[in-house]
Amino acid sequence: MRLFTIHKESDEKKMIRQCVDHNPSAQRRLYEKYAGIMLGVCRRYMGNTEEAEEALSNGFIKVFKHIDRFEFKGSFEGWIRQIMVRECLMYIRSKKQSIMYTDTLEDFDTPASFEPELELDTEELLLMIDALPDGYKTIFNLYAIEGYKHHEIAEMLQISVSTSKTQLMRARKILQKGVEDLEESFRTLSNTNHE
Repeated sequence: MRLFTIHKESDEKKMIRQCVDHNPSAQRRLYEKYAGIMLGVCRRYMGNTEEAEEALSNGFIKVFKHIDRFEFKGSFEGWIRQIMVRECLMYIRSKKQSIMYTDTLEDFDTPASFEPELELDTEELLLMIDALPDGYKTIFNLYAIEGYKHHEIAEMLQISVSTSKTQLMRARKILQKGVEDLEESFRTLSNTNHE
C-alpha cells in the first residue's frame, strides 16, 4: 500500500510553465498544438484567411506575453480562444469600420422555430455563416458558437443588449432561409432524378 501518491505534471502544464520561462521549443510546441484550431476560430470572424492569419499571429503574441496570467483554472484551450476572439473583435473594430450595429427589436419579427429536413455538413454550415453580413456573423459566432451571453456581447461590442439580440435573430433568419433554399433544391433534384 502506497502512503504517498506521486502526481506527475501533465505535458501541457509542463509546456505552459516552460512558455512562462520563454522556452522557444515549448512556445513552438504550443503554437503547433493550437494554431490550427485557433485559425478556425479566427476565420469564423474574419473576411478571409489572410485577415484570420494576421489576427492569429497577433493573438499568439498576446498569448505568449500574458501566459503567466493563466492560473490553471479551466481549459487552457478556452483561455487561448478568449484571447483570439478578443483579438478578432479588435481587428474588426480597427479595420472594418463599416460594421453597423443599429437594429432594434422593434425592427424585427421573431422567426418561427424550424427543423431542417436536410442534414448539413459542417463545411456547408460554415460557408453559410461566413456569408452573413459582418455584424450578424460576429454576433452569431459570439453567441451560438463561443457561448457568450447577450449582455457580454453588448459590452464587448459596445452596443445595446437589444441590438445584440436583434442581430442574432436576423442572422438566424438568414441561415434559416439558406437551409430552406438548400432543402428545396435537394427536393427538386430528388424529384427530377425519380422521373
